[in-house]
Amino acid sequence: MDEQRGTVTIPIGDVQLPADLTLPAQPVGVVLFAHGSGSSRHSPRNVAVARTLNDSGLGTVLADLLTPAEDEVDARTAELRFDIGLLASRLAGIVDWLAVERPAGDVPIGLFGASTGAAAALVAVTSRADRVAAVVSRGGRPDLAGNALAQVRTPTLLLVGGLDEEVITLNERALAELGEVGELRVIPGATHLFEEPGTLEQVADQAGAWFTTHLSR
Repeated sequence: MDEQRGTVTIPIGDVQLPADLTLPAQPVGVVLFAHGSGSSRHSPRNVAVARTLNDSGLGTVLADLLTPAEDEVDARTAELRFDIGLLASRLAGIVDWLAVERPAGDVPIGLFGASTGAAAALVAVTSRADRVAAVVSRGGRPDLAGNALAQVRTPTLLLVGGLDEEVITLNERALAELGEVGELRVIPGATHLFEEPGTLEQVADQAGAWFTTHLSR
């Protein structure tokens, strides 16, 4: 499969955000990743999941949601990684860029969020429901999306490790808020970071199937 890979700079308001873009020859959709607290677009877990999605015919965008200067502040204070409103607005801006610039063509868009990035994805999708067709959360903190949860109308898959008991509880509560658009699946034997053998692969496979189903026209 011929594949295009490269780094692009995406203008969002008065900031420029770097993103790694990978596009199969004829993508059925494109998935934008929202990484978790203290992570970046180089997160080895998200990169691994993205590769599986690429193999399934999906384009991927791994973007940094903070500028280098903001990252320096956050490394000292940890304040911006929990600024869900800021992260969600940056995600929404990248969704708009994908829809207008169409680097992947006129294809549906999905969001993949990890940890706090999942909350940002769920907040972002409430204002971009016309542009985002599916959401997947990996070990997410959907509870941090607050009142936005009840406004989500986009098919949302919540993936949680079976040994991540506190986060399972948070996701069960979020599922009640999401209602019929939500689905919760527990990966047996996995902790929060899905470091156990085979567990991240299960996440990638289930995410790939969810996006392929909901992004295919």
